[in-house]
Amino acid sequence: MSDTNTQRSEWRKRLSGGLVIPAHPLALTAERRLDERRQRALTRYYLAAGAGGLAVGVHTTQFAIRDPEVGLFGPVLELAAEEIDRFEAAGSARVVRIAGICGRTPQAVTEAAQIRAAGYHAGLLSLAAMKDADDAMLLEHCRAVSEIVPIIGFYLQPAVGGRTLPYRFWRQFAEIENVIAIKIAPFNRYQTLDVVRAVSSRSPRYRALYRKRRQHRDGPPHALPLHGAG
Repeated sequence: MSDTNTQRSEWRKRLSGGLVIPAHPLALTAERRLDERRQRALTRYYLAAGAGGLAVGVHTTQFAIRDPEVGLFGPVLELAAEEIDRFEAAGSARVVRIAGICGRTPQAVTEAAQIRAAGYHAGLLSLAAMKDADDAMLLEHCRAVSEIVPIIGFYLQPAVGGRTLPYRFWRQFAEIENVIAIKIAPFNRYQTLDVVRAVSSRSPRYRALYRKRRQHRDGPPHALPLHGAG
């Protein structure tokens, strides 16, 4: 799917306005092979339920699909994209297409190119593979990936196995041209506020913050528009 200027403006506006974007799980047969029929059915289920977007290759059940011996990253991306194409072709609302990007820089830029070629709008960038990197190295990594595809930052906080990323990191991250949103698993309110404060005080462009649904059961997932518009 080509991403024209009009289409780009449309999906970015929808993302910034706030959407439900579920993490797509993996369907396997009893023999632990990809169940294509049920994988497609899962995609159709989320779309029929009203999801405004889908995030593929980010669910815990899909981490192993990147293993070269498994070789399912590409097929899983393609299955979801095909079902979204059919959904949109039937006259339904356009769907924001997100795919996960993992690994150190060589792997991450390869995955970024792959998801772009598969028609995905943006990549949810995991930094889990770079726990030994300092802030400067992480930012260089993020910039390299953002040159290929728009990126969504992901703050996996220490409470769930991540690392602390300070205010100064998020202030510089938000200034990367092709950053379009940040997803936070808000287990720690002070670490979460570091992101909010950094984005709202420094970024000259519109950003959206997304939260994980399971941490807040008093309302739907949403984006928080911060500082400006566009």
